[in-house]
Amino acid sequence: MKRLAKWRLVSLFALLTLLLSACSGQPYLSTLQPAGEVAQKQYDLMVLSTVIMVAVMAVVAVIFVVVLVKYRRKDEKIPKQVEGNHALEIIWTVIPILLILIISIPTVTAIFKFADVDAMEKKNEDGTSDALVVNVRANLYWWEFEYPNEKIVTSQELIVPTDEKVYFNLISSDVKHSFWIPAVGGKMDNNTENVNKFWLEFDSEKADPNQLFQGRCAELCGPSHALMDFKVKAIARADFDQWVTNMQGIEEAEVATTDLAQQGQEIFNQSCIGCHAVTPSNGAPAEARLAPNLTNFGDRSIIAGYLEHDEENLKKWLANPETFKPGNKMTGTYGELTPEQLDALTAYLMGLKVQDEK
Repeated sequence: MKRLAKWRLVSLFALLTLLLSACSGQPYLSTLQPAGEVAQKQYDLMVLSTVIMVAVMAVVAVIFVVVLVKYRRKDEKIPKQVEGNHALEIIWTVIPILLILIISIPTVTAIFKFADVDAMEKKNEDGTSDALVVNVRANLYWWEFEYPNEKIVTSQELIVPTDEKVYFNLISSDVKHSFWIPAVGGKMDNNTENVNKFWLEFDSEKADPNQLFQGRCAELCGPSHALMDFKVKAIARADFDQWVTNMQGIEEAEVATTDLAQQGQEIFNQSCIGCHAVTPSNGAPAEARLAPNLTNFGDRSIIAGYLEHDEENLKKWLANPETFKPGNKMTGTYGELTPEQLDALTAYLMGLKVQDEK
């Protein structure tokens, strides 16, 4: 019975290990499937460190077994003592130093390489830079992405070109967060008091426009920390330029085209417009942007950061945001919506799309 209890305990710990390892079937989420230069280098360093550690463990285990068998006590005689053996002392001092150098040199080199953001600091006469820069502002519990050179503000879904460096300015508007795209690289903190800077590159061979990279907040920030997700769409440079052109073509809020959507727009303008914007650049400073920008909401793939993008989920979110994201700032900001109002507001929001012909 005792053995059976032990096996049950071992089985329980094995299952817990699988659960706590955060295994997921979602695409583009694993750090073990790198999809960019930064992630690939980090993966290579992990492999290098693991190989060295396993090799050290194997050598120590072999020595332990040999000593245990060969020099086991057979009688009362005291074995020959080897204190002060200079050769052995040199060996077990030099070898660890060499192993540390093998790990530290490529690690330090990579750190300095990934910290090189000089390209984003070089400004043209008009104040823009030739590099693609994205200001990432973290909020409870959503993400804002501002493209300062392109004068575009969006949220929850980051759009980037492949095969080139994308530079990030990271800051938070409330508490400490952490920006992390596991398959591409990271992570780095979003602080309230200073701006952190780094870059990532998205490999076109690993990126699929029909699949989105998963983004996470990697710093415990509140009750909905686990739900503070965002998505990243990596596309070819030509497609990215077209998206920028489409977004820049929206100078004022879109006018709803159906009667139901027009009713939703009236509801939106009476309540939601106080926090949400429906133009990519409304001129408001970051401190005044209190909620996600909804300019291209109808084109997105998620609602509230993690819900599937469909009308049913949108109505559920609008009806009771607290159910899906406890502690979010949208809860209680407006009165209870009737089913008819939910239908109208949903029709309007789903119609906020960026058309290719613009």
